[in-house]
Amino acid sequence: MKLRPALILTALLATGAMSVIPTSFSGVLGHQGKLTYQPTGSEGKITGKVTFAGKILQRKLIDTSSDPVCQDANPELYTEDIIITAGKLANVFVYVSGDMLELYAFDAPKPEVLLAHRGCQFVPHVLAMQLSQTLKLTNEDATTHNTHFRPKDNKDWNQSQPESSQPLEKKFATPEVLIPVRDNQHPWQKAYVSILSHPFFAVSARNGSYQIAGLPPGQYTVVAWHERFGEQRAEISVGVSEQKNLDFTFKQPEN
Repeated sequence: MKLRPALILTALLATGAMSVIPTSFSGVLGHQGKLTYQPTGSEGKITGKVTFAGKILQRKLIDTSSDPVCQDANPELYTEDIIITAGKLANVFVYVSGDMLELYAFDAPKPEVLLAHRGCQFVPHVLAMQLSQTLKLTNEDATTHNTHFRPKDNKDWNQSQPESSQPLEKKFATPEVLIPVRDNQHPWQKAYVSILSHPFFAVSARNGSYQIAGLPPGQYTVVAWHERFGEQRAEISVGVSEQKNLDFTFKQPEN
């Protein structure tokens, strides 16, 4: 059974184990029994690059002839599941997990996050947001699109958007990583959306780089996930105002 953050905090206080929490963890009591984390200047940073080892796999040209609007608007539309540039791997979702993070509520840097139908593809392909944020979905194309979330822990959500329609807004009830998103009218359109309770995540860029800043000192697990090449985990300790480098290397599965 997983204890609620308020019960964990109460147990730590009762047993005197509160001293195991890094001194940089401070805050004010917020909603749902969590403390709202207040930055102290002692936060650290994790940076790194994601590389691909092995034969470089090429992106595939997508057949969009089922929708003439898409075919005309983006005649050279390629798959985004594998994007390798000079041996560096893009669209890898990197995030931090740790029991101490569950004790605190973290302010989001902005209230909304955007997922767009643009050029008959989802932009961005891999997206992450905090639970407190709102996901805004826009259709920037001259055709009707569909957005279908297929989560495990949140409710299924399926909505169409005609051209020139107003943006849709979506809130999530619980954290969940890597929700598949599809466009039922254009089956080549795929994306992944992750919902976390904290802001310590990143998606690798075209040059394979990522950065996770503002991380309170502590011991963490860092997870790197790619839709074709699977998941990797690494344990890391971040000290006061420390910057740590953590690289990941993926390769084609043997099977």
